[in-house]
Amino acid sequence: MDLEIVQAKTLVEGSPWRVFRWRRGQAHYSGWYWAATTGGHVVYESRLELARLLLADFDPRVVAIAAQPFCVTAESRGERRRHVPDFLLLDAEGAVTVVNVKPAEQLARPKVAAALAWADELFTVRGWRHEVWSGTSPTTLANVRFLAAYRYPDRVDAAMVSWLERQVTTDAFLGELESGWPDRAADVRAAALHLVWRGRFRVELEVSLSAATVLERAA
Repeated sequence: MDLEIVQAKTLVEGSPWRVFRWRRGQAHYSGWYWAATTGGHVVYESRLELARLLLADFDPRVVAIAAQPFCVTAESRGERRRHVPDFLLLDAEGAVTVVNVKPAEQLARPKVAAALAWADELFTVRGWRHEVWSGTSPTTLANVRFLAAYRYPDRVDAAMVSWLERQVTTDAFLGELESGWPDRAADVRAAALHLVWRGRFRVELEVSLSAATVLERAA
């Protein structure tokens, strides 16, 4: 591909560059994740990639996600290099972030560091942000993974979602909302957490979610 002229929209509408295969006993945990952002499945090759994918899907600024979006090949210091990034993220303003997911212990390896530095140079020249991601806070990840269970719009009560979105205009404790509807507490919880997933409410992700969680109305 010609990196100078290719458009991100074309890339996110394409198929993954590599063909993914699953076999018993393979070293990496791979699979398909249904992303609310895209309304379809996005492939991942490891648990670490799945973690970054969850965070991208949770981010309200992200409007498109593509896995293994392209392969770029170019000469660098007399050597022909080839690179397939893990994800491409597109935000509502058209900004592009290319993500490479690498375990932290691999970043100090000279071959890995050189490959990522070359990729960073290519994407920066193109005007794209390049992110090398190795993980996040365990509490944040646990919370986002929990919230992901409420990302499906057809698995929550639409009327309750609409009511909460209209009525909760100031900060509110999740437990207080549930206690206001004792016979439908589970529906209230599901609707509230669905609105957190959609970015309508914000919560503190560095504290484990509970009845004491404060829902803050997003601007």
